[in-house]
Amino acid sequence: MTEEIKNECLEPTDSLTVELPCQMIERIEKYAKKNESNVSGVLLEALDTFLRNHK
Repeated sequence: MTEEIKNECLEPTDSLTVELPCQMIERIEKYAKKNESNVSGVLLEALDTFLRNHK
């Protein structure tokens, strides 16, 4: 298997279930509403920013 094929996803998205503290969920929902976004968008942006900047 080539490196190019190993790095490709078969589907553009996948699902992941995580358990978060209720207070964190409330903060995420509040942030999403304030910024006219949704919970998924907030989580995607937060994880992407964290993973890109984490060394």
